[in-house]
Amino acid sequence: MSRLSLALTGSAVLALSGLATAAPAGAATDTVYTKGGTSWVRSCATLAKGDTMACNALKVTSVVQPQALTPDATPNATPSGFGPSDLLSAYKLPANGGAGQTVAIVDAYNDPNAAADMAAYRAQYGLPACTVASGCFKQVSQTGSTTNLPANNTGWAGEISLDLDMVSAIAPNAHIILVEAKTASMANLGTAVNEAVKLGAKFVSNSYGGGESSADTSYDSTYFNHPGVAITVSSGDSGYGVEYPAASKYVTAVGGTALKRDSSARGWSESVWSTSSSEGAGSGCSSYDAKPSWQTDTGCARRTVADVSAVADPATGVAVYQTYGASGWAVYGGTSVAAPLIAGVYADAGTPSAAVPAADAYAHPGALNDVTTGATTSCSPAYLCTAGAGYDGPTGLGTPNGLAAFTG
Repeated sequence: MSRLSLALTGSAVLALSGLATAAPAGAATDTVYTKGGTSWVRSCATLAKGDTMACNALKVTSVVQPQALTPDATPNATPSGFGPSDLLSAYKLPANGGAGQTVAIVDAYNDPNAAADMAAYRAQYGLPACTVASGCFKQVSQTGSTTNLPANNTGWAGEISLDLDMVSAIAPNAHIILVEAKTASMANLGTAVNEAVKLGAKFVSNSYGGGESSADTSYDSTYFNHPGVAITVSSGDSGYGVEYPAASKYVTAVGGTALKRDSSARGWSESVWSTSSSEGAGSGCSSYDAKPSWQTDTGCARRTVADVSAVADPATGVAVYQTYGASGWAVYGGTSVAAPLIAGVYADAGTPSAAVPAADAYAHPGALNDVTTGATTSCSPAYLCTAGAGYDGPTGLGTPNGLAAFTG
């Protein structure tokens, strides 16, 4: 069974283990997960032979978007799901962030419509254009080639669209590099991380994970030890249990919340993202990675996941525009929403000064929205899967409340 399967439990393992040798064209699993009136599927549950990582994007199937009714996008057709103004409001972020910064997205396989789809998303919400022609956007392979890109993949295309749209929403004036690994193995994805840093990105988002292994500490030093670069990684979508590379001591592990409007002074509330069907924000103790010096919780002898968090619940998901493997507007959830969102927040805050930027949040815990309600399951010690005052596993130290917790 693949490393991915080791990070999953219950029905998720059953759904994935039989698909591990599927063709790399990509597809969502047939397993449908439901919470209340919202249903979704895993975008990257079909693994090609040799792949050990799956993306953490969850595509909502219970929402009819404007393009399902009107194939041609129109300015008056408002997509479902949170858009940029919602996210900036919820997290008290600047409207024109990211100027002078470069954010990289690392994913597997190729989305041939990535640039055009991102342009449609940005146009819908009045964001500045970011094109290849202007030098704002680059789409390259793990070796930096702009012409020899990996095989197309519809499942990972959904992840790519989600990542590009979240960075666009949070850091609309940043330059963006999409680095596509040739397969979803840790070696190839890690090589893509190194290429992203080589190309000048100070912020690198990774929305994928697999089971831990004894090789992870060597992956740490080979792929993720980039002092002064904010590397964000989604914590996983299978509830209590740790994925790699979120467990790396060199990254910011990003958990997930359910985000809702309310009548509070903030105007929003958040709780742990969880469901009753083996879905929810990943958390727990690493089996291999050492505890970073800046992490002080006592329930894990080694690295604890997560550090911070952002919206991830498909029932409170975000709008995404995707045409390769889809027909336009969609709603996505999963910790794949949170990782690029937090990468954008780091970009808004400016060039990192800490060797491992995750340490900044631990130095400024009061500058985050503390998430104190919700749980993914029961575990011991309880804070590893249950929210409470201060640090907890599923949401870390909390969610962005401006930029102070992401500034050195």
